[in-house]
Amino acid sequence: MRHVYLDFNASTPLAPEVVAAMEPFLGGFYGNPSSHHWAGIPAKEALEKARLQVAGLLGCEADEIVFTSGGTESNNHAIKGVFLARREHGGHVITTQVEHPSVLQPCRFLEAMGATVTYLPVDHTGMVTPQDVRKAITPKTILVSIMHANNEVGTIQPLAEVSRITRDHGILFHTDAAQSVGKIPTRIADLGVDLLSVAGHKVYAPKGVGALYIRRGVRLEPLHHGAGHESGRRAGTENVLLNTGLGTACELAEKWVGMPEVCKLRDYFWKRLCEIFADAVVLNGHPTQRLPNTLNVSFQGRIGTEILSALDGVAASTGSACHAGTTEISPVLRAMGINTDIAIGAIRFSLGRSTTQDEIDYVLEKLSLLR
Repeated sequence: MRHVYLDFNASTPLAPEVVAAMEPFLGGFYGNPSSHHWAGIPAKEALEKARLQVAGLLGCEADEIVFTSGGTESNNHAIKGVFLARREHGGHVITTQVEHPSVLQPCRFLEAMGATVTYLPVDHTGMVTPQDVRKAITPKTILVSIMHANNEVGTIQPLAEVSRITRDHGILFHTDAAQSVGKIPTRIADLGVDLLSVAGHKVYAPKGVGALYIRRGVRLEPLHHGAGHESGRRAGTENVLLNTGLGTACELAEKWVGMPEVCKLRDYFWKRLCEIFADAVVLNGHPTQRLPNTLNVSFQGRIGTEILSALDGVAASTGSACHAGTTEISPVLRAMGINTDIAIGAIRFSLGRSTTQDEIDYVLEKLSLLR
């Protein structure tokens, strides 16, 4: 049985260069980066090199990067940290209905603590309108959190427009950029955000590592309390091994931003699907403002999980990987107003750097047998 991996939005393999960069830290360089002696100094140097590499991809200063255990922790730190640090200024948070659970669940938690949260709707392409953000702002609003690109349908949100609104009102702006980092430009100056989350395993780095960009001057209450690691922003001895992997992956990602070849393959995939299935296949997400590697389609009159079962050996998803194994309608597609009969037949194919046309043709051949 042939295996084809088209689930790169769920997780990516380690880049060979990342493996090579991490290897020395599996046996040597075991010192604590906070120790000022011969064993700790090399570890500290490696840690700061990785910080510079992440900052280089985002176009920010190295001291604005805090290493975390992944995108979930970064999102939790940003959302809970702002609330705990600024709740005396008001407890109102604005987000959208199509966020990742690692944003939605912290918001639900804050509601239990007395916060007020507005969950903005999106249009049929999955995009929020800046006008809705402006209308939702109140004198008590302290944070807006909107993902950069949706993990299921790939729709890219108008962050630059939203950031102009938040700046005008003196409100902090966070974005979950787990899916966009390394795929499309994520320069802080262009996005205008105050906080940005990175997930290592979405950018060919290991699982269990991530980063949070915190603009200079922004104060967050730490999630972890203890010693003064990460300039007092995250207690716990830093994982030099994983952070080195993330730094290397971010440096590599600079040459992949935009992913033109992957985008061509994705568009070829969609064109051939239309030729094979005609009107029986529907595109979910924005037709142009979406990630270059993401193709979320619905096969009308079919159930997505059943199609995936028939595509034995093809790794894809019927929605977010966090909801894999369920035939329930994706909350994202529901929020987009997608008809139930269409939404139930949705499959997300997400391509990666290593995807080939031969692999796409193989999947198309298998799909054509299901007409």
